[in-house]
Amino acid sequence: QVQLVESGGGLVQAGGSLRLSCAASGRTFGGYTMGWFRQAPGKEREFVAAVSSTGARLSYADSVKGRFRISRDNTKNTVYLQMNTLKPEDTAVYYCGTSLQLLANMSSLYNYWGQGTQVTVSS
Repeated sequence: QVQLVESGGGLVQAGGSLRLSCAASGRTFGGYTMGWFRQAPGKEREFVAAVSSTGARLSYADSVKGRFRISRDNTKNTVYLQMNTLKPEDTAVYYCGTSLQLLANMSSLYNYWGQGTQVTVSS
């Protein structure tokens, strides 16, 4: 069992930045790919970024490439999402999850999820 708790969301103006954190507890954190997904009202949960268990390999959705950066600190059991140059279309609830599949980009491949943190970007 893995427990995940996201934090760092909030309200920011377009062009601003936020850093999300996801703290994990329970089973071995370092053995999982960690991913960030987001879900806007009325839309399906979509992939944002993923990082391999060691942090050496990264994957991003095209919509966030060059603006967002995912990282992890296995000594702190935490994964981060640095979000820069935010746009109104980035507004969503952001979730972190764990997967046993390397750099998985489908939500069905994730077995544990946090409760989510709201990010709102005003124009």
